[in-house]
Amino acid sequence: MHRRDFLYLVGANSVAAAVAGNALARTTLDAIREKEHVTAGDLQRYLRSLFDVKEPSCDQIIVGKPNSKVSKIGTAWMGYWRTCRKAVASGIDTLVVHEPTFYSHWDLGASNAQYRANKKTETAYEKLIAEKKKWIEDHGLTIIRSHDVMDRVAGFGMPFALGQTLGFSDGDIVRSRLFYNVYRIEPAPAKQVARHIARRLKPLGQPGVAFYGDEERRVASVGVGTGCICDPIQFAGLDPDLFIAIDDKVRTWVQTTYAEDSGHPLVVINHGTSEEPGMKALAAHLSKAFPKLECVHLGEGCGYRWIPAG
Repeated sequence: MHRRDFLYLVGANSVAAAVAGNALARTTLDAIREKEHVTAGDLQRYLRSLFDVKEPSCDQIIVGKPNSKVSKIGTAWMGYWRTCRKAVASGIDTLVVHEPTFYSHWDLGASNAQYRANKKTETAYEKLIAEKKKWIEDHGLTIIRSHDVMDRVAGFGMPFALGQTLGFSDGDIVRSRLFYNVYRIEPAPAKQVARHIARRLKPLGQPGVAFYGDEERRVASVGVGTGCICDPIQFAGLDPDLFIAIDDKVRTWVQTTYAEDSGHPLVVINHGTSEEPGMKALAAHLSKAFPKLECVHLGEGCGYRWIPAG
């Protein structure tokens, strides 16, 4: 087993421990701290040093110049236009986001973007992309993407941060591999566990959770994935008693129907809800890594608004 894989599997108890365990990150950070000021390129280089992701990677400066001075950092799950406006209004000049700002996994390099399947949507999307990009540039905002790293990094990456938000600790992990953790819990009926998950996610704007399977089945472990890499089919080999997946990944005629027919409990939550904790944790990490810079998290939480019948 490679050392970095071992570090991932055992997790980390704190941000400081995670940085100390990564020699490249420590060396990179020391070099940056010797400079007069931090640039966007420095910040991007540090983020990439946290985990050795392979190329091509979407983790790059999306809008902005590498030599731009960083004065205030913001983190957010998604670079919604409203979030960019909020960042500018609060004095943030560098926004680190997890998901795309421009409607495709590869952002501005989206030669195979889904919206190009139809000429009308291609025209509409690319018009808005041009307007949004110009607005970001005109307001001096740099956008940096940290997706591949944050899905993998130990301690405060996406699966770990979500597990911690749900009330689990690294010491509760009984089985793990890249992108997935299985946590032990006190045995309880699946409906009770789902209700606990819903309560823990309510502060993030998640109005409740979708549940499939046998509500009364007793479960003693919960499997947590990472964003779109959380298909129950993908991590079934880790054998959790209850799966957590996100709405961007499951199909109602596949995984949810299987859960209903087999009784194996499945909880579905929103993508934004699942990854908000990781980006909040990244803000805390960067605050410690760059103590002379202000770093704040712009919370977004659940990606939709729940409108009841009234």
